[in-house]
Amino acid sequence: MNQNSNTFKLYKKAIMSHNRRKFLSLTALSAGAMTLSSSVFGKSTNGGQWEDEFPKSIRDLMPAKDGIIPITIEERKQRIQKAQAMMDREKIDAIFLEGTTSCYYFTGMRWGQSERTFGVVIPAKGAIAYVCPKFEEDRARELLLPVFGDEVRCWEEHESPYAVIVGIVKDRGVKHHKIGMEERVRFFIADGVKKVAQGFEVVDATPITAGCRMIKTKAELALMQKASDITILAYQAAFPTIRDGMSQTEFSNNISAAFRKLGFSGGASVQIGKYSALPHGSITPQTIREGDVVMVDGGTSCEGYASDITRTFVVGKASQRQTDVWNLEKRAQDAAFAAVKIGAACEQVDAAARAVIENGGFSKNYKLPGLPHRTGHGIGLEGHEWTNFVKGNKTHIAVGMCFSDEPTISIPGEFGIRLEDCLYIGEDGPRFFSKQSISIDQPFG
Repeated sequence: MNQNSNTFKLYKKAIMSHNRRKFLSLTALSAGAMTLSSSVFGKSTNGGQWEDEFPKSIRDLMPAKDGIIPITIEERKQRIQKAQAMMDREKIDAIFLEGTTSCYYFTGMRWGQSERTFGVVIPAKGAIAYVCPKFEEDRARELLLPVFGDEVRCWEEHESPYAVIVGIVKDRGVKHHKIGMEERVRFFIADGVKKVAQGFEVVDATPITAGCRMIKTKAELALMQKASDITILAYQAAFPTIRDGMSQTEFSNNISAAFRKLGFSGGASVQIGKYSALPHGSITPQTIREGDVVMVDGGTSCEGYASDITRTFVVGKASQRQTDVWNLEKRAQDAAFAAVKIGAACEQVDAAARAVIENGGFSKNYKLPGLPHRTGHGIGLEGHEWTNFVKGNKTHIAVGMCFSDEPTISIPGEFGIRLEDCLYIGEDGPRFFSKQSISIDQPFG
């Protein structure tokens, strides 16, 4: 685990969202040829359809929750033990987490954030303890899992929660006089602890939390695989519903409805034509027309574990220009995947994708037209987490890491092409969670 800690330190130095005309035919929108239905939608409400009046491809979907295995108590215990071992090596006495994603990762409990301090102290030795407003104690005890530790230390409205945090650290034993703050801990809490923790240094806990979370277990990978599979199923059901004159909102609603029919909460951003050149899209209302590039970027989660998949295609027949840029983007995605090697620096993956796009005649160094962002991000309990395929990131690729592979070609005022599939690092190298797009008119492998 020293390697993970050291490589993450290197990473930290580098780094720190109606017209009811006849349906258009879309060629081979799945592994087989899917053609658009000629049926029309029923009565609409708030810009969408009643769920029982969605197209047949969506209505026919069935819940797909079978086979999901949540993260076990034992695995969460192992996570805490791993964090404690890493704290000992990093010479940190304890770390503090608010009730956000990292708290859920270790304890299975979510609380959120408010103006009142709530969180958990994980000491390098001993049982964890929760810090809670006194009037919220009963609620906290309902939510926590006692198997990880059932101590809840409370503070009254006129008392200092920061002193309570420091008191837990002292009671668990002090060796290094360092308290780590997880990256989502807000400044007023970290500063409050710093002011009352005389003789202590308040430090960054990210080497601990990221060092644990960015290496996924088989159980985590299985949940991410399920989320990816569900996303593809939802897309395959929704894509045939596209028609000339459809708004982006209506198409996005169809995708969300497909996720619901599958038993999941999910959705996607839909960007059309020139707006697809904006990597995170536009708030401008858009309408689908024949010949438009359509970019769909979205996903769902399974037991909290995220998917993130982008498909870009053309409604009707693609122009030669659109096809050429799409094919270049596919080569860039392939080049990135080929550069993913265990032990290689993450920045090498970004360089490989960028070289393909730049050699294809596009701009260098994030300038447009070209690739304006990193080639990929980490993914897990959050859609974007540690670590990234980006220039300057010397973090070594290791078994268990997960990333998106999504170089974009953005051509302002014209269109953009992004293909995004997420991957994980197995013992024998990288594997995609989802099958890549085949061609501009076959978005599903």
